[in-house]
Amino acid sequence: MVTFSLDSKIALITGASRGIGEAIAVALADYGAHCILVSRKIDALQDVAEKIKARGGKAEAIACHVGHMEQIETLFKEVRDRFGKLDILVNNAATNPYFGDMIDVDEGAWDKTNDVNLKGPFFMIQHASRLMMESGGGSIVNVASVGGLSPGIMQGIYDITKAGLIHMTKAFAKELAGKNIRVNALLPGLTETKLSRVLIETKEIYDYAIGRIPLGRHAQPSEMAGAVLYLVSDAASFTTGTYILCDGGMLA
Repeated sequence: MVTFSLDSKIALITGASRGIGEAIAVALADYGAHCILVSRKIDALQDVAEKIKARGGKAEAIACHVGHMEQIETLFKEVRDRFGKLDILVNNAATNPYFGDMIDVDEGAWDKTNDVNLKGPFFMIQHASRLMMESGGGSIVNVASVGGLSPGIMQGIYDITKAGLIHMTKAFAKELAGKNIRVNALLPGLTETKLSRVLIETKEIYDYAIGRIPLGRHAQPSEMAGAVLYLVSDAASFTTGTYILCDGGMLA
């Protein structure tokens, strides 16, 4: 029987204080995972943890900026000390501080985008996979973007990092397969989040984007959670090194 049960699994979700990360955390907890919620600000995380607990789930909040190496190291020390293992990692945290032409971007915005969107996930996977190996394996999902395959308007730097994240997914999948660790990616299309607010609220850009989406609308964060649930569950036991597009048919 195909099962999506995550009972007894420990899952760590970054960027879990809102949007897609929150939706993923709620879904994984609904299916039995004990969720470790990670983001920069503890207050917002606590709200999500309480929401999950009110639904009968299990959740803990730990503040961590994934663009800072020392905070990543502290995070995984705490995970090891408190939980003793890790079964699931969802690298969802991302930033997009610059919206405009790439020719005008400054070094600070370039560095910040790469630190959070590429360096952070890389070292999160490095730490997580070491812990997963100790308990026989695990599953990792990187939240990339359709922009990693087809760059969007005024989002070049962000989309470059997402293209790198897709390639990182494939590279780690090959390297970790022998350790029983699967690595896949989710590629959301236009979804109503804080990062996409400028796209949705700018009529000309929004009308252009919607014109490219056969379903004729943007997505809600909850519509991304099902794909991640599949990828981290035993239902996807032979799935690694690939991605799932949730883009309303945009790249069909």
